[in-house]
Amino acid sequence: MAMQFYASPEQIMRDRSELARKGIARGRSAVVLSYEGGVLFVAENLSSTLHKVSEIYDRIGFAAVGRYNEFENLRRAGVRMADLNGLSYDRRDVTGLALANAFAQTLGAIFTEQSKPFEVEICVAEVGATPDDDSLYRLTYDGSVNDEPGRMAMGGQAEAITGVLKNEHRPDMSLSEAVRAAVKALGSVGGEGGAARAIAANQMEVAVLDRRRIGRTFRRVTGAALTALLEGDASADTAPAPGRAQTPTVPTEEAKKPITSAGSADLEGQQQEEQPGE
Repeated sequence: MAMQFYASPEQIMRDRSELARKGIARGRSAVVLSYEGGVLFVAENLSSTLHKVSEIYDRIGFAAVGRYNEFENLRRAGVRMADLNGLSYDRRDVTGLALANAFAQTLGAIFTEQSKPFEVEICVAEVGATPDDDSLYRLTYDGSVNDEPGRMAMGGQAEAITGVLKNEHRPDMSLSEAVRAAVKALGSVGGEGGAARAIAANQMEVAVLDRRRIGRTFRRVTGAALTALLEGDASADTAPAPGRAQTPTVPTEEAKKPITSAGSADLEGQQQEEQPGE
């Protein structure tokens, strides 16, 4: 009679953790940080169609590293959950913390119940009225959730990138300064002999949650606008004053996408102000 192979639960969990960590470390890195005008996402990405950074809801963004098919499934589930809750209750009831907890439960269940864990690391970011109100939640392959202090790096040599980012980051940075700080941190690793390397604009995926926008705050930064920010052009990150109908401050791929929603809190306030006799 053949004896069944046995491995202790501790050994199984260690093997799963090692598999997931190695898979994440092989990928290209991503940086998320809070700046004066919102939340910035910068990821190394050679593809123009397979996005590591995406919008989930009005004021909530998503960034991930690792296996694309795995974190894309999570992102799509997050979008469906946010839309359902916003439609069933109120758009203001959809929060980054609730989505982070939902992702954590899914990742934790997969890690403990499936033979192979998801090789992903995720950031759920929610932009607030000020940099102090921004929320960055880091989710790891085992379902752990951490509330990051305004900046974080994922994938690749994340610890080394985080060290550079800690020295460069300030909450009152302009968008141009934040982009250059993120690129400097990403380029500080991976060069020959440990030297810094240059990252071209077409090798990056850059997006922001713009706190000055009404309704949908997510926008991508590409092409000439991104080049101007990398060169330190201060005019590239100017934005209209809050409270007014706004358009993207720089050219984007999604210029025709609606940036407002009839159910947003900002628009509801405007409609009440416009009603006569109140």
